[in-house]
Amino acid sequence: MDALSSTSPSSYLDFDGLGQLKGQARTDAKGAIRETAQQFEALFLQMMMKSMRESIVKSELSESTTMETFEGMFDKEVSVQLAKKNSVGLADMLVKNFEQQQASIATTAEILKQRQDPAAFNATVKGMALNPKTMGISLEKLSDRPSGIALPKPQILPLNLPPKPISGGSGK
Repeated sequence: MDALSSTSPSSYLDFDGLGQLKGQARTDAKGAIRETAQQFEALFLQMMMKSMRESIVKSELSESTTMETFEGMFDKEVSVQLAKKNSVGLADMLVKNFEQQQASIATTAEILKQRQDPAAFNATVKGMALNPKTMGISLEKLSDRPSGIALPKPQILPLNLPPKPISGGSGK
């Protein structure tokens, strides 16, 4: 066994292992992010498998609480193993999304630098205009152009019209 698998929880229900994972996050944040994402993927897969099992119509012959307990335990273990093999890819997506969010967050050093010299920081960052110019085109301007499409005139129909009789082809 390698060091990562000995410290990582074997299941998302292993609270001691999750505590160790929290400690690992302080020293090796990237590895802890990957492991946490895998645990989330396992939980997601287990919930998906549980809802799939619930959708099956059960008969009186095969329904028992013992069977449901063992199926639940089986689903938990299968979901953990599927997450470790990265079969769905949800953990990869979560890690990638988290890393992108972390890249966009300003570090403490950048914030302190901004507080010390706001003029230098403002020179590199462009602000967004409070009242931006409108980018759209009005429909009236479109209909004035020769290539524009004229909008149809609205037709107002009364709501209390009697239903039209259906004419049949029998001729009687």
